[in-house]
This record gives sequence, structure tokens and C-alpha cells, in this order.
Amino acid sequence: MKALLKHLPGTGRGTAGAAGGGGVIQGRLRGETPPPACGWSPSPFRGGILALAALLSSPSLAATTAIVGGTVAIGDGSGPIPNGTVIFTDGRIVAAGARVPVPAGATVIDAHGKWVSAGMVAGLSTLGLADADGVEESNDVSAGKSPFNAAIDIAPAINPNSIILNNERWGGVTSALVSPATANSIFAGQGAVITLGVGPDPVLRPRAFQYVEMGEDGAQAAGGSRPAAYAMLHDALAQAQDYRRSPAAFGGREKDSLIKRPDAQALLAVLDGRQPLLVHVERASDIRSVLALKKEYPQLKLVLVGAEEGWLVARDIAAAHVPVIAAALVDLPEEFERVAATESNVGRMEQAGVTVALSTVDASAPGSQRNLKQFAGNLVAITKIPGSTGLDWGHAFASITSGPAVVMGMDGEIGSLRPGRRADVVIWDGDPLELASAPVAVFIDGQPQPQGSRQSELRDRYMNPEDGALPKAYQR
Repeated sequence: MKALLKHLPGTGRGTAGAAGGGGVIQGRLRGETPPPACGWSPSPFRGGILALAALLSSPSLAATTAIVGGTVAIGDGSGPIPNGTVIFTDGRIVAAGARVPVPAGATVIDAHGKWVSAGMVAGLSTLGLADADGVEESNDVSAGKSPFNAAIDIAPAINPNSIILNNERWGGVTSALVSPATANSIFAGQGAVITLGVGPDPVLRPRAFQYVEMGEDGAQAAGGSRPAAYAMLHDALAQAQDYRRSPAAFGGREKDSLIKRPDAQALLAVLDGRQPLLVHVERASDIRSVLALKKEYPQLKLVLVGAEEGWLVARDIAAAHVPVIAAALVDLPEEFERVAATESNVGRMEQAGVTVALSTVDASAPGSQRNLKQFAGNLVAITKIPGSTGLDWGHAFASITSGPAVVMGMDGEIGSLRPGRRADVVIWDGDPLELASAPVAVFIDGQPQPQGSRQSELRDRYMNPEDGALPKAYQR
């Protein structure tokens, strides 16, 4: 997953007062100066949001919460709903939309002047696997010295206390697809879907998909050419079939084995369609070759990653019912396999009927997952440029919420405010696809999330330093 590694790194103050008797939080979530998108803000993000969290976690308040008066973005492709209501109970969405009645006894949050949306789902990331890409001890993304590849399962290594998760959560990201990276094989291993909610177990679905590098990077991992990469892929799947027929007779323990026994066993889930196969590929001809795999292995659940020339074969992708995890607005021919890159790629694929989710993979400007809202917002903006094809607001927002969930077959759990989904809800001080907008409250599984991050703590500590407040190293 070298390409992924190349392109991935690793507020206003609300006020709320409790009212007696009705479980109503009367004070609105009023924002001060919006913070910049990078997460640094001119004023501490404390006060009302911490009070709100304390109130909602109180056992004396109702288990049902209603957020009223805000502009609601469900995340399913529909447009924003003015003066809407979102209701959740016991960590699950009950209702969201206009003219939704508030249940008696519910805790009510007045969000007039705010936006209330589904939390963002990071389309593909390394969240929880690396605190610092350049520090080997903190980086579990790839395993260049391991004899295993497809069998690698990253779920046990996800670190719920990673400081990076705090930054992403307070950028509006509530769940993520997490993938390993390739090292000495075209197979990277098995990724997971995680929640960014505070807690000891972040994994929502372990072994959620298998990741494979094809194209230029896959060619290098397989020995130097695309034909070698396809030969390696086909042989690995054939060996998995051999393992199925006779596990006892299967080798896989020899030093020079292409795949080990655990690798073969892991690939059975791919062959049976129980585990999606995410294939990173960019060139139009490579996309066609990957789509052809479904003829030989009809049960494969293929997902294309990258697909920067996907617009050239969009009808083929749509006809094969294969979803795409793509970057938005990548228009530079940085490599030979991306000569036909265009910022209209996502819009044209959607127009052809392809399900597209956004990620930061191959993004021309590497950034964190919370920047997905900027990419989605830009897809809305380019609809106004003659000759460009983007997305309307509802579909752009869905590409960073329900889109990744649909790709993973988890749209019944995460990615939108439809009834029955996990109550991953973000209250914003403005349109979430506007660069200057920022969250003022985040709920994951219906629980208010603690405010702040390592960066905000350092900011607060050193913004106005005073004698005695500094570490000893600063004392004179």
C-alpha cells in the first residue's frame, strides 16, 4: 500500500444551561469565532460543551435526546433540512428530519443557527495504526520483514488512545476504514472498520476487507511488471482454492512459499464474497483488467481504490456494480498511470451510476481525515465551473458519510442519521462543507465525546505563559 502511505499522514465556545423539570437544555450552542480547519482556534474550546457533556451523562436525564432547530444533514444523499430535529435513544437514531415530534421527557438541545449532521466516515486511512509515520516503534501500518501478507489482521493493533484520533474526532470524523499497507507482496492484509468514540474497544468490524496493490506499485511489489502482479494475484487465489480442497496436503510452510497457510485461509473469505477485496488501481486499462476478475471469480466483492482514470471506464464500473473509494479533485498527471486524471473524475463516475466514497488516498495535498469535508465541499463548488462535473450538496456529503459505509456493507450501522443507525452525530457552527465551519459538539453511539486534543492542550498551555506555569526546562 505504498501509494496510500505516500498520500496519508497518520472553535467556538458553546453555552448550555439545564432547565428544571423538563430535561431541556435551554441555552443554545452559540459559537464564537470559528476555528480554522487545521484545528487551531483563537479561543479555548471549553465551557458550554463540557457542561453539555456533563449534563447528558447525568443519570437523572432521560435516555432519549432530541436536538432541535438546526439544519439537519442526514448523510444519505438528500439535501439539508432547515429547522430539523434529530432524536436518538440508547445510542441509536430514532428519527431525523422536519416536523419530527419530540418525545415527552426527552433531553432537548436547542441547535438553532447550527447544523446537525451524521459524523464523517474516513474512506480509507491508517488511523490507530501509526502515531508518527517516521518512527518505526509507533508504526504498525506495514510489515516488511513478515513472512505473512494476506493473513495480517490489523484489528488487534488499533490503538484507541492514539492522540491522532482526538484530532480527527474533533474534526467531525466518527468512524473510519483502516487499512494496512503493502511491503513485500501485493497483499497488504485485512483492514478494519473502527469507531473514534472514547472507549477501550474501537473496532466495529475486524477483518472487514482485504487490501491489494495493483498498477505501478503492485508491479514493483510483484517483481517489476503488471503481468507479474496479475500472475501473483491469480496464483494466490488458486492456492487458496487448493487449501480449501485439501488443507492437510497444502504446504505453505516452505521458506519460499508465495503464500503461507494462514494467507490461503484468509483468502477464502475473499473468494466466497464474505470479505470485500479492495484493489488500488488507477489506469483505465488496469481497471478493466481488475473488473475482469469477476468473470473468473463471480463471488468476488470488488472495490476499486484510487481509480483516477475511472471516468474513462465509468460505464464499465457501473455495469459491474463495483463501488469506488476515490480522491476528490486530483487533476495532476503525477505518474504514468494517472495521465488522464481530472478533478471531474468523481462527478463523472457518479453521473454514470458508480457508488463513490471519498478518501485522502492520492490526494494532491496530503492531509488528515478531517479535511474530507473540504474535498467534498470543493466537489460542490466545481459544479459552477463551466466544463467541470462535481456533485450536488447532498451527494457530496454522502460521499464522506454513507458512501464509505455502503462500500463496506455497513450502511445499516453507520454513515447516516436514518433510524436504527448508530447515533454518531455532529453539531456544527455552520455548513459542514464550508472550510471555516467546525464542530461544537460530537456524539458517538449517542455519547457526548470529551473535548480537546493534544494540540489544543499545548495551545492553551503556551498561548499566554506565566511564570511558574512552564516546565522546569523553561525556568531561569
